[in-house]
Amino acid sequence: MPNLQRPVDLARAHGLSTQAIRNYEAAGILPPAERSPYGYRAYTPHHALALDAFLALIPGHGHRTAAAILQAVNRNATADALRLIDESHAQLLNDRRTLLAVEAAVTDLSPVRPERAPTFIGPLSSRLGIRPATLRKWERAGIVAPSRDPQTGYRVYTPDDIRDAQLAHQLRRGGYRLDQISPVIAQIRTAGGLAPLESMLHDWHTRLTARSRAMLHGAAALNTYLLASTTNEQ
Repeated sequence: MPNLQRPVDLARAHGLSTQAIRNYEAAGILPPAERSPYGYRAYTPHHALALDAFLALIPGHGHRTAAAILQAVNRNATADALRLIDESHAQLLNDRRTLLAVEAAVTDLSPVRPERAPTFIGPLSSRLGIRPATLRKWERAGIVAPSRDPQTGYRVYTPDDIRDAQLAHQLRRGGYRLDQISPVIAQIRTAGGLAPLESMLHDWHTRLTARSRAMLHGAAALNTYLLASTTNEQ
């Protein structure tokens, strides 16, 4: 059995604890270890490649999916592993589309007059030229989130709620659907308004690019492990 490593050797080479190595083996992320004549675990370069692949997959796919991918490979279900990778790429593409929709929507917005005082559903719907039922529909879609007057139970729209309703109204006039508008409003709320949104969108682009590059790195490491696994089976 050439190039055998103790658990501590494999752990140190990857900046992990020996318990983590044992846990990964028990979970099926690593294939079963070789055993010395005295019953001690002994890992081969093949185990190191499996661990390389797992650690490389985590930044792009997350710990749970990376584990599921290696588990599938190690039980000879490569098609299942590839399906999981495809699903992650599909989610990344969906995230990119959402980002593009947010950018396009914000670019198309005309200036919105800031409000200083709260209002109720009747005056707000009249100002926007829509029915109160439309505002209630937007509320169910998560686009506006008015509070309730503690005495009357009426909806109370704060200046931020009014801004969101005005933005939603403009976006609806531009042909956007409610399921497209909702993430736009959510991102504006997260950013604290329109002003910080440009920086947030830039950061979002950066994160998606980093995740895409991480997926490429993970795919390369996994492919190396798959090629080694095929060689071992021959």
